[in-house]
Amino acid sequence: MVHLPYLSFHLPLLEQALRVPGISFPFLSSPFPSLAMADAPRLTVLVTGASGRTGQIAYKKLKEQHEQFIPRGLVRSEESKQKIGPDSDNIYIADIRDANGIAPAFQGADAVIILTSSVPKMKPGFDPTKGGRPEFYYEDGQFPEQVDWIGQKNQIDAAKAAGVKHVVLVGSMGGTNPNHPLNSLGNGNILVWKRKAKQYLADSGITYTIIRPGGLLDKEGGLRELVVGKDDELLQTDTKSIPRADVAEVCIQALQFEEAKFKALDLASKPEGGGTPTKDFKALFEQISSRF
Repeated sequence: MVHLPYLSFHLPLLEQALRVPGISFPFLSSPFPSLAMADAPRLTVLVTGASGRTGQIAYKKLKEQHEQFIPRGLVRSEESKQKIGPDSDNIYIADIRDANGIAPAFQGADAVIILTSSVPKMKPGFDPTKGGRPEFYYEDGQFPEQVDWIGQKNQIDAAKAAGVKHVVLVGSMGGTNPNHPLNSLGNGNILVWKRKAKQYLADSGITYTIIRPGGLLDKEGGLRELVVGKDDELLQTDTKSIPRADVAEVCIQALQFEEAKFKALDLASKPEGGGTPTKDFKALFEQISSRF
């Protein structure tokens, strides 16, 4: 068996690269209660990266809460749109590297949840029986600088130009360490570029929430106690992972509480059964004071 301890806690991008059953590594409906907003107008919410595994969950959750939200999605191709299935109405197709091409998706949106990410792929020929570590690469045009920096910058600029009121950006824990092993995957410096985009959003003047989850689990949401932190402190603990359904829920809850605005948080969860499942999101966001 090959052990990859330096990859064991991270990133939506590694879900496709490593294809580890049950856990994935910067995406199930859940029983979370939503904030009562009976008298409030519905919010039009754009989910970018809506065909990704967390993106699909977020888009579905918004559709299920139709009394509060009007969901939109942004995907890169018709093939990606088809992944969303019969709920693929109100889906825009555009490449986030094309600043002009993505603009229509943002027009009239009240909020945006950014779930786009570059994804490294494993080079063919790796034989786990021979030991060693697999090598990774990025497809042309899909390097972190292009997707996680330029692509996210374009989205932030488009949101600002369209008058979007709130942007939720999902990144990843680990960005405080420029020498993190994930940065060496495909020579992409992925955490460096993700951190640059987060700083750009924090400096943009737009109301924002930055969420940095740990390792993403393909588990049911709403069953665990969520834990927040800052500056990668959670990476020094045993609490480093979280179901992607919980990440999607926190993104949506962040749109509903003043306490989530202009905040940046690391996000993980206790093991199922190891705490009281989080229901009070206002209290969760109140724990955070960090702006980046």
